[in-house]
Amino acid sequence: MTNERSAYKKLKEPTAYRIGLFISRFAAYFALGLMAVISLFAFYILIVNATRAHADIQKGFSFLPGTRLIANFKTMLEDKAVTPIMTGLINSLFVSGCTALICCYFSTLTAFAIYAYDFRFKKAANTFIMVIMVIPTQVSVSGFVQLVFSMKLNDSFIPLIIPAIASPVVFFFMRQYMESNLPLEIAEASRIDGAHEFYTFNRIVIPIMKPALAVQAIITFVGSWNNYFVPALILESNSKKTVPIVIAALRSADFVKFNMGQLYMTIATSILPIVIVYLLLSKYIVGGVAMGSVKG
Repeated sequence: MTNERSAYKKLKEPTAYRIGLFISRFAAYFALGLMAVISLFAFYILIVNATRAHADIQKGFSFLPGTRLIANFKTMLEDKAVTPIMTGLINSLFVSGCTALICCYFSTLTAFAIYAYDFRFKKAANTFIMVIMVIPTQVSVSGFVQLVFSMKLNDSFIPLIIPAIASPVVFFFMRQYMESNLPLEIAEASRIDGAHEFYTFNRIVIPIMKPALAVQAIITFVGSWNNYFVPALILESNSKKTVPIVIAALRSADFVKFNMGQLYMTIATSILPIVIVYLLLSKYIVGGVAMGSVKG
């Protein structure tokens, strides 16, 4: 009945309806466009300042790029006062890539175990993981650093990678996605056909979970890439420092050696791998977020 009244209203007032529809669409697109401009404006200013000299940046804001792009890039590569940016990029790529890989795989494996199997302490295990999810990193970092030093693992990438195996946030997202998109009948049929559990997980579950894995891979990668707090406490030698530590060292340089053009160029270079990872996984992200947030 409601649909009939709506259709009758459209026929009775076609012009008013079309004008209202046009206005609502225009307002929606305008709002989306405005938010896109605001979001991308900071990146534009970053790129512009990466092409300007230190003295020009101190003069104030400019919409137009400068002529120091190549010079700033050479200065960034040749700076020996701090860890070379390329060394920092390689270190961050290794740590972030390994973190995203093991975090997504083992968190998905844990979520599959909780979702697909019935055992005595299933609800207790799920509740325990949810409780850990709300505990901030800063609460446990002191004890974690003491443990790392007592195990002689300081100045190593191991404490930055291995703890990522247990990620309550990724576990929660994966379990929600499984409840919406992974029928238990698929796993049961695989067992009936004689497949062992890891074969079922690796060959059947993982392909179905690709959109969710892409979402969590990029979120985990970016989180590890931008992590400054824990690496700054653990890493000591210059050859193992990551990008955030390199940028912090540039910012803390004395006034005579401080070069804002070099700093902006370093920041612009540091976000390039994140952009590439996002572009490679972008086709999965929208669908993965939408399906993972709705329980079927």
